[in-house]
Amino acid sequence: MNKPLPLTTERVDDIPLLLAQLERMGVQRLLDEHFPTHGNWQGLSLGTVAVIWLSHILSQADHRLNHVQPWVEGHQETLRGSLHQSVRALDLSDDRLECVLRYLSEDEPWREFETALSQQQIQVYDLSPQRLRLDSTTVSGDWCVSEGGLFQYGVSKDHRPDLPQLKLMLASLDPLGMPVASEIVAGNRADDPLYIPAIERVRQSLPQPGLLYVGDCKMASLQTRVCLQAHGDFYLCPLGGAQLKADDLQRYLAPIWEETVTLQEIYTTQTDGTPVVIACGYEQSHPCTAEWDGQHWSWLERRLVVCSLAHAEAARKAFTTRIEQAQSDLEALNQSRQSHRGDRAAFQQAAEAIVRRHRVTECFHLDYREQVESRPVRRYRDQPSRVVDTYHVQVHVTLDTEVVQQQMRTLGWRVYVTNHPLSTLSLEQAVLAYRQEYRIERGFGRLKGHPLSLTPMYLQREDHIQGLIRLLSIALRLLTLMEFQVRRALANQQESLAGLYVGNPKRATAHPTTELLLAQFRDITLTLLEVPPDLYLHITPLTSLQQKILALLNLPESIYSGLEPESANPL
Repeated sequence: MNKPLPLTTERVDDIPLLLAQLERMGVQRLLDEHFPTHGNWQGLSLGTVAVIWLSHILSQADHRLNHVQPWVEGHQETLRGSLHQSVRALDLSDDRLECVLRYLSEDEPWREFETALSQQQIQVYDLSPQRLRLDSTTVSGDWCVSEGGLFQYGVSKDHRPDLPQLKLMLASLDPLGMPVASEIVAGNRADDPLYIPAIERVRQSLPQPGLLYVGDCKMASLQTRVCLQAHGDFYLCPLGGAQLKADDLQRYLAPIWEETVTLQEIYTTQTDGTPVVIACGYEQSHPCTAEWDGQHWSWLERRLVVCSLAHAEAARKAFTTRIEQAQSDLEALNQSRQSHRGDRAAFQQAAEAIVRRHRVTECFHLDYREQVESRPVRRYRDQPSRVVDTYHVQVHVTLDTEVVQQQMRTLGWRVYVTNHPLSTLSLEQAVLAYRQEYRIERGFGRLKGHPLSLTPMYLQREDHIQGLIRLLSIALRLLTLMEFQVRRALANQQESLAGLYVGNPKRATAHPTTELLLAQFRDITLTLLEVPPDLYLHITPLTSLQQKILALLNLPESIYSGLEPESANPL
């Protein structure tokens, strides 16, 4: 009888590329160096298990533990050829992966590893750190809240206040968006106190002074600013409501209305090279004094009064809509049953709730009036005909046009603060630098969405979740580094890359994303035919686009062709 051929096919895809990139980053070596395992640990090292798991997460966009072992079982030859060692699927069982997460949840070894990893990448990728961004996000899940635990209710940035959460503070390096330092804290912690510890963590990885830290208004506390000033670093952030009251903003805007200052227009360049005005503003100096580490510090701070034109226009439209909606709701209240009940206190409470909900309390004067309506009632049985008085409560609404105009003029204006010298950071440069805050937000998007898929979270233990977030932060580093390296190479060669977009193969870009690059390596397969004593192998030849991507990453094509051992025969 004819026996079926022992033919095996493996999906290689982007696995060799991911493993080669992780090796260049030094992830496996540094993990093994900073997380020594227990003497009972057998099989693959912790670092090797971690990089295989990272390649699964990045390739499959799935961090679930129970999906890794069968995936390894189906990629034996690919992993063996890429790692140059045998890989047992049992080495990546659920229990072993949970053990990896427990090791990664240890704070002190992680800080040392994160510092060493940042220094390694700055050296290997020839990075020149000058600017960092700091921000935080929340991660919600169906967890149990315990006193003093990591999972707590708090202000949710996921718009899920009904779920417990933890908070992740991240410092990323511009222009890559690469995480340099991370901190995981309880979900009910305020953002303001998280900045100084994050800055101190950055200093461990990047000990050089003179770095510019960019953050939102929660970074603008005086203690954070004096901390940076005392260490010879710079800051750029907008003042929030705690540091800049409404009257203070009016004082900054008064010279504009009085036309005693000249506004500088701020331009950006569109994709076709056309300059367009996006903002205008002026700056003035402000003396600051504060205490830090028992020492008194005084410095001159630059305050940049800036109006974003697009933001101002959108804010005016939204403000006008809120006023119109409040007027409509108040008119409907006058026609409602609540008006006819005659309960003045309840009616007044409902009217004030309307203007509060639309955030236009100061724009209206509400005058409450009681009206009496007399209506005749016909005689019924033994009741004589009579006249009945019914009391109605009405609200008379007066729009304060002066207040509306004053608020309308302030929309879109913000005051930014920086201690950076004007000679190296102009007003225009400062505004453009802050407007690139999307870089760290994009990192959060990748972390919580595709491809790292932190949410939804399938783990329950705090140490497992903490370890998983740290593991995914390594994956985020890889995504940002690959993207930066390809874009830098294309810029140096003054070229664009075509063929990345499905349905539009001629479309070229000089700014490809890592996700687009990795997608080009789908459907590369490894075919094995074992006819004892011979073994036959064949791997899908690389296309010209795939070869170009590897060249831009400075990776050899042998990471794919080398999967065929010399002892094997080609199919």
